[in-house]
This record gives sequence, C-alpha cells and structure tokens, in this order.
Amino acid sequence: MKKLGIVITDGVGFRNFILSDFLTEAEKTFEEVVIISCLPATVYSEFTNLKVIELAVFEESFTTWFFRKAKEIAHLRLHRNNNFGILDNYNVNKSSARNPRGFATRFIFGFTALFHAETYIKKYDNLQQFTFRNHPVTQHYKIMLENEKCDLLFFTHQRPPFIAPLASMAKKLKITTCSFIFSWDNLASKGRMAADFDYFLVWSTLMKKELLHFYSDIKAAHVAIVGTPQFEPYVLGRYKTSEADFYTNFGLNSSRKTICYSCGDISTSKNDELYIATIANAIKDKKIEEVNLIVRTSPAEDPIRFAKIAAQFPFVKWNYPKWQLARENHQESWSQRIPSVQDIAEMRSLLEYSDLNVNMLSTMSLDFMQFGKPVINVVFGNSANGLYDDQRFLNYAHLINVVNLKATVIAKEESELISAINQYLENPSLHQSEREDLIKMQVSQPLENTGKRIAETLLKWA
Repeated sequence: MKKLGIVITDGVGFRNFILSDFLTEAEKTFEEVVIISCLPATVYSEFTNLKVIELAVFEESFTTWFFRKAKEIAHLRLHRNNNFGILDNYNVNKSSARNPRGFATRFIFGFTALFHAETYIKKYDNLQQFTFRNHPVTQHYKIMLENEKCDLLFFTHQRPPFIAPLASMAKKLKITTCSFIFSWDNLASKGRMAADFDYFLVWSTLMKKELLHFYSDIKAAHVAIVGTPQFEPYVLGRYKTSEADFYTNFGLNSSRKTICYSCGDISTSKNDELYIATIANAIKDKKIEEVNLIVRTSPAEDPIRFAKIAAQFPFVKWNYPKWQLARENHQESWSQRIPSVQDIAEMRSLLEYSDLNVNMLSTMSLDFMQFGKPVINVVFGNSANGLYDDQRFLNYAHLINVVNLKATVIAKEESELISAINQYLENPSLHQSEREDLIKMQVSQPLENTGKRIAETLLKWA
C-alpha cells in the first residue's frame, strides 16, 4: 500500500526511466505511482496513463544562486587534492567576468578557500534553502506534496539545481527521498549534489565507494547497487532492428564494415570536426580499407556546427538524434530535449551493427561495449599544440580506469588513430576481455531486469 512519486528532471531521465522497463515495473510494484515532471506533461501522453504533475519552473534568485555556488565551490575545493577531475572543474568555475555574478564568483572563491569543510558546506546548503523557503514555486511544491501524500519521492538525477526546492520541501514534510546517480563521471569530477537525499541508487560497487568517499555523512546501508536503466533498452526486443534494415535506414553499403563516430557536445568535445575529417580523409586516401563512416551527433545540441564538414565529405552518413525540444526559455535548455522511440531504436542499431566506435572519451564507449564492440578514444589536443586540450580528460578518475584497464585504444595523433582503426577492423575481438572488465567495473549488475531491480529496491525504502 505504498505510493511512489517519480521526479523526471530532463530528457535523459525520460529516456532512462520512461522508455526503459522501469515505469512498467514500478506500476507492478507500488499500489500507486505518480510522475512529477520538470518536463511538459504532454510528452508522456503516448507512453503512460499515469497521473503526470507538471512542475512550475523554478528560477534561482541571485541570493539562491550565490549560496548554491558557494556550496558547490566549497565541495570542489574540499576534494580537489589528488583528483584532477575535481580540480579541473574547480578551475573551470573561475570567472573574470565584470558583472555581478563574476564579482560574486571571485568573492566565493576567496572565502571558500578558507571555509570549505563539510560543516561549512552544510551551512551554505541551509542558507540556500532559506533563500527559497517562501518562493511561490516552493509553496506550490508544498501544496502538491501535501495533496499527493507520496511515501517515497524518487529523483532520477541528483544534480539539477532546480530540484533543490522540491527536495527541501519533501524533507520538511518528512517524505522519504531517494536519488539515482545520473552518470559514471558525476561523483568523481562534478560538483555538489543539489540536495541531501535519504537513499541512493548507484551503477556499481565503484560508484558506491565514490559516493561514500565524497559524502561522508551517507550510510553504506542507504546505498543500493542496481546498475543503470540507461542501457536496459539494449536487451528489450521492442527496440531491436534487423541488420538489413540498419543498412537500408542509414543508406550504408552492406558489403563494407562500418565505423561510427559519436560526438560529444561542443562544451567538452570541441575537436569533433577535426576527428571526423581525419577519418574521412584516411578513407579517401585509402589509408584504411573502404568502409562506411556514420556520425552520430550529440542530442544535447543542434548539429548546425557540422554543416560545413558534412558538405565537405558527402560520402559520410549522419545520424542526427531525434530528440524534440519540448520547452524553450528554460535555464538548462538542453534538459528539455526529449528522445523518441525511433531514436532509441536507431541508436541501438548503430551499437549492434557498427564494427567499431570512435569518440572523445564519452559514455558512448560503454554503450558500444555492451555489444562487444571495440572503441577508440581520440584526443589530439593538449596544452601545447593549439587545439582544444582534450588530453587533460585522461586524468579524470573515471577515465583513468579506462586507460589503466586498456579497454580502449587512446589515439593522441593521426597515425595512432589510423593504426588503431586498421587494427580493430582486422581483429575486432582484440581487447575484448579488457572491455568486459571495464563494463563489470562501471555497471555491476546485468542489464536484464534493471527496471524491476530498481522498483523493488525503492519499495524496500518507501
């Protein structure tokens, strides 16, 4: 006799928890389920008949932003020693802007250099909550939570700042909260979580260890290792495409092997055009065998930046993710992009039928490895050669694991990239055991029944 509230914060959460089997399993497990959405309610209409509550958009005031920023910078300052990812993020947050937030950021860096212990972080968090306690949106959340009477509020992402008032009000109303740790790099290289939650779901034993390291107040018994629904569609029959349809849908030559280059977004993967051109030129110059080259762009951005290179190499095929922008004028507009069922099927077919993947150190490495495919991580840029310095990411904790396990080939220059492509085209099983070791490290549960596993774990805590 328990009621579950599922907080969907963004399009990726929609993909992970609505387009996987989780929602179906949650309905079987709980007596009542309600979706509490930071996305427009209309996006759910073709997927469920459950009640959907569309949350009013919370926009931070300057004072709310100030104390959130102080909390996040203090967290980064506290953990930056011996963690390059945290240190890099700490430095990226510095600002030279001559505006109120720029001046405030420099002030925050100044005082958090002295006051960044966990006790101070808690004080900054309390002050942040104080700033929005009487905000109309917060009061709206209060009324909604009182009316719904959920036994457990499940947040499908731990970081978006706009969920802080909802989590804070749930705590005041003594509603149990649980959060899913969103991605493999969130703990070891990102800033503070948006709020304090009662329970946590993580991908792996490694992620549980990281969570307990960065948040010393969390009890080990309040953390469950469930895997991630991000990959569950890869074992669900409704998303499977035949190999013949794969070649037809993308206009590929079925007699050739296929290389898939998967892009990041421009904020961290600025050299994508260079890497695509390098591979395309190698095909033209016959430095590698005649292959299909297909590029999948990031769903987080408009693919307009690739228009020039697409015109330059007309033989390259493109997969632009079919994600619809559901709401404009949002403080995190990328979060409002919603995936389609067709896009999940197309992505799965790329993973299943491509022969190898090339990317700049993205999570897509793990996606392709779920199908046993070899992966090349390409990073030409460093601090000395004038390119965007993507080699620095090799020092991030989650990517040190990739390097140490030798699960991918790291290509730092053109000759290494071409050599690795030829090597994997000839011997795709090379490094297969290393890839399997990385998957076991990063996702410690089988993909089958991930949704059921999560729902049953939530019920224990409700």
